[in-house]
Amino acid sequence: MSRQRLTILGATGSIGVNTLDVVARHPGRFEVLALSAQNRVERLAEQCARFQPRFAVVGSDEAAAELENLLRRSGTDTAVLAGADALERIASLPEADTVMAAIVGAAGLRPTLAAARAGKKILLANKEALVMAGSVFMQEIQRNSAVLLPIDSEHNAICQSLPVNFSNDLGRSGVRRILLTASGGPFRQASPQDLERVTPDQACAHPNWVMGRKISVDSATMMNKGLEVIEAHWLFNAPPERIEVVIHPQSVVHSMVEYADGSVIAQLGNPDMRTPIAYALAYPERIDAGVAPLDLCRIGGLSFEPPDFGRFPCLRLAYEALGQGGNAPAVLNAANEIAVEAFLNGQLGFTRIPEVIERTLACVGWSEADTLEAVLAADAAAREAGRRFAAVPGQAA
Repeated sequence: MSRQRLTILGATGSIGVNTLDVVARHPGRFEVLALSAQNRVERLAEQCARFQPRFAVVGSDEAAAELENLLRRSGTDTAVLAGADALERIASLPEADTVMAAIVGAAGLRPTLAAARAGKKILLANKEALVMAGSVFMQEIQRNSAVLLPIDSEHNAICQSLPVNFSNDLGRSGVRRILLTASGGPFRQASPQDLERVTPDQACAHPNWVMGRKISVDSATMMNKGLEVIEAHWLFNAPPERIEVVIHPQSVVHSMVEYADGSVIAQLGNPDMRTPIAYALAYPERIDAGVAPLDLCRIGGLSFEPPDFGRFPCLRLAYEALGQGGNAPAVLNAANEIAVEAFLNGQLGFTRIPEVIERTLACVGWSEADTLEAVLAADAAAREAGRRFAAVPGQAA
């Protein structure tokens, strides 16, 4: 069996690190062809020394010079590239079989689209590609016969719970609802007064998952789940009314599919991203992911509750943006990135994140988003408006 040749976009983040952990367990199955990171040069140099990729891409010429110096010292013969064009290049290398798309945020859109246009097997951890440009992205997937497998634990669980011959038609497949589970984050039971005083470190302290800071804040506001609702719409051709969010604090049931006959099929496992990564890497086979077996007797009980849209207005805003369609999801995503960045920098209170998003959605006019240019224009307009609203202290939406 020939080895699967792999490009990892976002190699130094949590998804990239976990992907390389799974790859290292199966040296006969996988070959690392290219890695990228924005500016974590030392960690990327260590990864290059271990996995010997042909290419490494960083965000700037300065980072490239630093990486080249580190690789030279370790005797690693990896070609170093820099910038957005280089990301698109390694995402579409003719030699690559699979692209792990794990760059966080809108920065991952262009290289992920490049992988789709090159007809790659795409392991999608960058949900923004679908949130911002769902119509454009899915057209490229279909036009170029690319294979799309989601890495988010929820969407990966849905893939595992759908019929093997799922035809992107929920009704024909007997599916009544898609149930996305959510941990509720660190503030599931916090009082409104406590939320007013939330610090970045508190928001990034997720009770179950180890994630980057931006995604951790999205989990705390439940915007992460809102973005996943939009992603599920595009992945499974599901209207908003057939996608339901359920709070499940234990993060053992990763999502469920309810069928017309009353059956509910769920995928369970320990909260470890190596499970969905291994599933997608080896699909349709199964391989060891290094994840501990699930001990239901030790867990003892599983609980579920509906989300509180008053406590988590970001989830409501995501459903509304999906219902509006057009450029609204791209505006939602851009405004959220601006608001979260301002919060992490200490410039914006936690409870003002949804306020900035709502004001931005109201400010940026609706338009179609059926071309990449239209999506990027909406993204730029939303970022400009979001920065303006984030700079106004205490103003109500």
